[in-house]
Amino acid sequence: MYLTKEEERILDGEQGEAPATAMKLLVAVGDVFGATKLIHAESAQISGISYKTIGDAGLEFIESLAESEAKASIYATMNPAGMDLENWREMGIPEEFAAKQSRIVSALKEIGVSPTCTCTPYLLTRRPVFGDHLAWAESSAVIYANSILGARTNREGGPMALASAIIGKTPMYGLHMNENRVPTVEVTVGSGLTSELDFSLLGFLIGSRMPHDVPLITLPRGSVDNTSLKALGAGMATSGGQALYHIAGLTPEWNILGKNTPRDRVSVDRLDLDRTKESLSKDSRPEDICIGCPHCNIEEIERISQMSKERRFVRRLLVFTSRYVWNLAKARSSLERITEAGGKVIKDTCMVVAPLSDLGVTRVLTNSAKAAHYLPSLCDASVGLRSLKECLEYATRRD
Repeated sequence: MYLTKEEERILDGEQGEAPATAMKLLVAVGDVFGATKLIHAESAQISGISYKTIGDAGLEFIESLAESEAKASIYATMNPAGMDLENWREMGIPEEFAAKQSRIVSALKEIGVSPTCTCTPYLLTRRPVFGDHLAWAESSAVIYANSILGARTNREGGPMALASAIIGKTPMYGLHMNENRVPTVEVTVGSGLTSELDFSLLGFLIGSRMPHDVPLITLPRGSVDNTSLKALGAGMATSGGQALYHIAGLTPEWNILGKNTPRDRVSVDRLDLDRTKESLSKDSRPEDICIGCPHCNIEEIERISQMSKERRFVRRLLVFTSRYVWNLAKARSSLERITEAGGKVIKDTCMVVAPLSDLGVTRVLTNSAKAAHYLPSLCDASVGLRSLKECLEYATRRD
């Protein structure tokens, strides 16, 4: 991989130990994937910051970078932590866990990473624009940035994204290049999609059936909102690892990368979605309701708030969102309505990377195929799947 003279000096350690370590990682990964050079990254998004997932080894690595005076040279954000950074006691988080989680966040802040603690950085005020090259790590954020915004990022690992934050560059390969963004399979959806859960299931189905393809999806007529697109991408990135999809007539690059005809065509109908739901939804009598995987946007919080006006949640309802959206919802009194109805809105963390078992959450109802996939293995929880409307209705029932 070609390096400029300045990049060679960084690699040789002339700017310090931390930049040299970061550059070595970028060069190593670039060489593995056949990158020709490094390119400027507009921003980085760092995953793997929950103490639950990275443990003491990850904590020590991040603290060692901070102690070596590593500094981010571009705008960088954090993925969800393992707890609400302010209200962790109310969550029931053990003190030892909280102390080590706080050390992780503090070290990243010292490096210069913004403590956003969200898997939806594209909802923040500073978000990518079409054509931006990024170094993002969170799978659901990567696929949204590529597909909906038309930005360009590979699905980076947490350390790789942190290295890019320090150097301000990322290797030029994969989805940074036009030829790798062309649709390879056409997916026609033959039945109406009536809820965000349907989009989540559709994404999970596409990912599991064609994990190495870039799909061009043709949807039936009807409205598609940002919540649905968020759910679609998250499902796809979970089961197949995709980082890009196109929707005919909607996404910015669906028809601008040439007239290449996808080599395969696949049809999806209602029965396919129902079978996908059956494969993921294993608990018919869940106890707790968890919403927000990926993090809820303000529209979802508002919808939950509106549905909270005339009901009381008798089952535990946990709603996960970013600090940014939490503050928006607080200003609109949406948090107050949800809390008065018996629900709880939690910021900075999510159901997948929080220690749910310590909170006594073991049987979960959710509207996210991503959560249904990860909760059994990461949180030892059984999961049922229903739409948001059905989840909230279930939360009011005592039977």
